[in-house]
Amino acid sequence: MKKIAVVTGASGGMGQVFVRELFKESLDEIWAVGRNENRLLALKNEFGEKVKPVCLDLTKSTDLLSFSEQLTNQDLSVLWLINNAGMAKMAPSKEFSFAEIQQTIALNCTAPAALTNLCLPFMKEGAKILNVSSASAFQPVPYINLYAATKAFERSYSRSLNQELKTAGITVTAVCPGWVDTDMLTREMNGKTVRFPGMTTPERVVQKALKDAKKGRDMSVCSLYVKCLHLNVKLLPQRLTMKIWLSGIKKYL
Repeated sequence: MKKIAVVTGASGGMGQVFVRELFKESLDEIWAVGRNENRLLALKNEFGEKVKPVCLDLTKSTDLLSFSEQLTNQDLSVLWLINNAGMAKMAPSKEFSFAEIQQTIALNCTAPAALTNLCLPFMKEGAKILNVSSASAFQPVPYINLYAATKAFERSYSRSLNQELKTAGITVTAVCPGWVDTDMLTREMNGKTVRFPGMTTPERVVQKALKDAKKGRDMSVCSLYVKCLHLNVKLLPQRLTMKIWLSGIKKYL
């Protein structure tokens, strides 16, 4: 039986780091899932034949169903499922188009839940699921509220599913980083360079996430800065945390 890992959003940022780190595991293949076929092929050329490019648009139900067929047609065991693909936009909510709202929810919420259910029949004791959430899942966050709300879903979904799957020996971990130095970040707003306090590298986030999953933890927080954020939102009223956030970003609005 072939042992595989599945990584979504694999062609860049944290996804590419996940692929590289998973080479340290005992796996026959790493299924690199993404929309850009050329970038996936470049990933295979860089890392070798163990990488299997899987070109899918995870916002489309037809593509999710085609992934289900790929799993069913092979004798395999999914040891790792890394739901890393996501999209974000920092802007007033009134500026979001219907398509942007629909795609954000589909990619950040529907796809991880759907892929989890598609992979579960192929997972055994010791398998691990990582859902990349965010520190923004800890509280409401104006001006990235759609993204933050979808990440709150991922965090809640992951931690509760971890409890459900304990008897099967499968771990589910919500990965909750702060600002990560990837192309997803909005670097400039209204002509001003955006400052990201506590920003960390994707390597640090990924390595901590894999370690926490192996320890059976339902949440992974990789830096002291984010741990302090998590503590603050437990101690302070949410209205106050939103005011603090707004005071920090008002110069960009």
